[in-house]
Amino acid sequence: MITATNWLCDMDGVLINHGRMVAGADRFLDRLRSTDRPFLVLTNNSLFTPKQLCAKLSSLGVSVSEKQLWTSALATAQFVQDQHPKGHAFVIGETSLHEALDDIGYHESSTHPDYVILGETWNYSFDDMTTAIRLIDAGSSFVATNPEKTGTTSAGSLPGCGALAALIESATGVKPYFVGKPNPVMIRDALKILDAHSRTTIMIGDRMDTDIRAGTEAGIETILVLSGVAQREDIGRFSFQPTRVVDSIADLIDEL
Repeated sequence: MITATNWLCDMDGVLINHGRMVAGADRFLDRLRSTDRPFLVLTNNSLFTPKQLCAKLSSLGVSVSEKQLWTSALATAQFVQDQHPKGHAFVIGETSLHEALDDIGYHESSTHPDYVILGETWNYSFDDMTTAIRLIDAGSSFVATNPEKTGTTSAGSLPGCGALAALIESATGVKPYFVGKPNPVMIRDALKILDAHSRTTIMIGDRMDTDIRAGTEAGIETILVLSGVAQREDIGRFSFQPTRVVDSIADLIDEL
């Protein structure tokens, strides 16, 4: 039996994959609820608000509340607020990122902002990228929501936040601070939200380079599922290892 009290769970590749619910994801979350185990879904996806993600997950048969979702957009807003309260930022991203910053009282400005904040968006603007480069050259700090270089659609790959961040870095010589996984700051945020201790918490993910690395660096146990990106034959190539490997979260239901 697994005795962990608190659970952190990635979304894509763990609960859903390729527009479908991973088999058993609904029963797994139901078991967490029935055994009074608090959980939080952590996702590097900064395109959508928690409300939008709730609707998406619900349409696929996965039930979570808005308060049980912690996105890289929310984590980025919390990070800049912690570092420079009530500051100003020039923001490139979707409504999710703008709303996250507005909700904590951060102001958007293109005049000497404290931060240039880059998130994922469907419509990257050449003018916005130029403004971001000039502001960073002038001294604004550079923060990005997540390091993924590509996203996926039914038509194939599209440029992700990491790819556009690389463009700005190449033009300015300034590396972005990525708030999303594998940065353990998202794990620490989650522990605070759940009022949990690292010793009683487990992180479940489908990526060694983000989910498992973040959990390892935060000092919590990790479970790698093979229902998403990771392949079993690639696990040994990493210098850090998950606490456990399972085919999917359905394999954990009977142990809760």
